[in-house]
Amino acid sequence: MYKKIFILACLLFLASCKGTKYTSHTKKPVSKSKTTSVAKKPTSTQTKSVKPKPTTSERQTETLEATSTTTVYADVVKTYIDQYKEISKDNMRTHGIPASITLAQGILESGSGNGRLAKEANNHFGIKCHTGWTGDSIKHDDDALQECFRKYRHASESFRDHSLFLTSRARYNDLFKLNKDDYQGWAKGLRKAGYATDPKYPDKLISLIERYELYQFDNEVLGNSKTITVQQETSKVVTKQNTNVSNSGEPPILAHKVVEGDTLYSLSIKYNTTIAELKRLNNLSDNSISIGQVLRVK
Repeated sequence: MYKKIFILACLLFLASCKGTKYTSHTKKPVSKSKTTSVAKKPTSTQTKSVKPKPTTSERQTETLEATSTTTVYADVVKTYIDQYKEISKDNMRTHGIPASITLAQGILESGSGNGRLAKEANNHFGIKCHTGWTGDSIKHDDDALQECFRKYRHASESFRDHSLFLTSRARYNDLFKLNKDDYQGWAKGLRKAGYATDPKYPDKLISLIERYELYQFDNEVLGNSKTITVQQETSKVVTKQNTNVSNSGEPPILAHKVVEGDTLYSLSIKYNTTIAELKRLNNLSDNSISIGQVLRVK
């Protein structure tokens, strides 16, 4: 009897031990705090790939609107000028068209060589086929849809044809009566003769010529030394005494009151100075001046 009781007690003890061993291996739930505490660090490759974008002050843009609208960086325009300034000067010597006008029209019409006509047809001046053209052509939307424009093998042919186009048509005859350094008169005359329908065409050309100082190439061809006698016109010139210096023997400060047609270039010629000096004297950030504005010129 006691033996049976002992065996039963042993069985109960073994059963209770198995239950305890089972519960001791139950997995504990994973703490959320441990799961979310590990943050993924960016790799070195990801860090190096991020580069700051250049600001507009670092690279200024130029929007050119003629046979197409093209936005280019100012340094692209300068590269275009360097590339075609010599051929423009040569054409000025041969045909009498100011190099400044040729370059300004090329910049505007071709988008500094980045417009469709320039890229696909080497047409830098937006010259249409017109009657009598027997060369290659390309269709392009301008004043009307799918108009016919001339196509050239090389850009140099476009520059030569531009000169021949102006010299061979009677409607441009009045242009050649102007002085070769009168780029303003040439710009306005082109529009008047019907080269472009845009009423702002002359202003666009003049702005390009003055902003990039294209007139310097006209002076190089003409041999202008800028030794022009200053003529003081009472309607335009205001003389102010320098009150900061007394009995110094220095001449009075000379100032100019801006009238219609004045530009920094024309004033630099008039007063035998430079555009850069006029901008420095008057704290100008660009070449813009307004009617009635009084500028120091000395």
